[in-house]
Amino acid sequence: MVISPFTAQNNNIFMTFENLGLISPILKALQTEGYEVPTPIQAKAIPPILENRDIMGCAQTGTGKTAAFTLPILQKIYELGPSNLKVRPIRALIVTPTRELALQIGECIANYGRELPLKHAVVFGGVGQQPQVDKLSRGIDILVATPGRLLDLYDQGYIKLDQIKLFVLDEADRMLDMGFIHDVKKLIKVIPARRQSLFFSATMPPQIIQLANTILVDPVQVFITPVSSTAEKIQQSLYYVDQGNKMGLLTHILEERNIKTALVFTRTKHGADKLVKHLTRVNITSQAIHGNKSQNHRVAALNNFKAGTIRVLVATDIAARGIDIDELAFVVNFEIPNIPETYVHRIGRTGRAGAEGEAISFVDREEVPFLLDIQKLIKMYIPEVRDHDFLPSRVIVDMVQVENRQVNKQHNQARKERTQQGQRPAASQGPRPASPKPQSENGAPGQKKKFWGKRKSST
Repeated sequence: MVISPFTAQNNNIFMTFENLGLISPILKALQTEGYEVPTPIQAKAIPPILENRDIMGCAQTGTGKTAAFTLPILQKIYELGPSNLKVRPIRALIVTPTRELALQIGECIANYGRELPLKHAVVFGGVGQQPQVDKLSRGIDILVATPGRLLDLYDQGYIKLDQIKLFVLDEADRMLDMGFIHDVKKLIKVIPARRQSLFFSATMPPQIIQLANTILVDPVQVFITPVSSTAEKIQQSLYYVDQGNKMGLLTHILEERNIKTALVFTRTKHGADKLVKHLTRVNITSQAIHGNKSQNHRVAALNNFKAGTIRVLVATDIAARGIDIDELAFVVNFEIPNIPETYVHRIGRTGRAGAEGEAISFVDREEVPFLLDIQKLIKMYIPEVRDHDFLPSRVIVDMVQVENRQVNKQHNQARKERTQQGQRPAASQGPRPASPKPQSENGAPGQKKKFWGKRKSST
């Protein structure tokens, strides 16, 4: 891919939305929303989009990415003027992987475009299609859609895409994870070849780069906050705990610290439902959202959580990139993910827009390899909380101690080699060694017994 640098804007700390070339109706809407200073991705992406350039954007959620493409799209569609067709055609198409994210993009369009005479619609599966069809039949300017429902309505003749001027593919790597890439390729074949395309992804694996090559023409590259870096204001910590004690530990933390609201991630749908039942039994209001829940249930649960009606929202990773909750201060990884990048997306639900946040993770013996991969990715050791009433079996501690000693040994050796070569010492992460297999509960022969935290008295 040929990447063209964009240098027209001076990226300085005094950048305002007025500097980005946005029109007064949009500036007025932003003022109503209380936004004064653009985020880095907005400052870098909006001007080239307004200049009709394709965009290759790499940014996590929480960086202001949605506004980075919805603001210029609203302006460009408005400046095109009314169509001469009887029914206003769809001229901007935004495709996103999840229903939650589609709804949030729709909310942003409604808020930022409140001063403009434009219409938009959001279509997604899991609900009846007739209300969506009715709205489409009245004519819209901007369509936000998930791939499956979009192609279904297109095949039925309810959607025409021949007038598309702007195309946005959001969360492309999530599309890959959820198996939507084939749908996206089908979609590319039916939209006009002469269009402006905006491509956003939190990571750039080879398959995503290959897909981008088929969509973009001479794109401007906008890379903000690599996925391996976590927000500085997020306070991270971990608790080593046996799997059977996780529910008790979560209840204890919520009550002892008087936490008002918390977003809790589980690895499975069954685990999410099981956790909600436990929390309900101990009088902690909670609801779950995952793929088996109806769309109405998921929307209601998210709204209840935002309104403070429930204290805990339990979610699988379907929500990791689709939830935008203002002032969310607490995220819990009840089960840490087996994909390191997912950890970054999960904890990114807090500490957004400069706010402070906290993320804690529960780790049992089976999850230790996942933890080590996460620490390698984020280039830091997550601090341990050692003084709690749900201490794990010693096997977990031995595994982590052995791993950390080996990793530290590699770091020290690498630092020594750089020093001998006359290079400035720096932290090195090196490859992660294979996870050692514990010999027994009593440790390997000749190994000194180590206990982490306080030893519970036997009864």
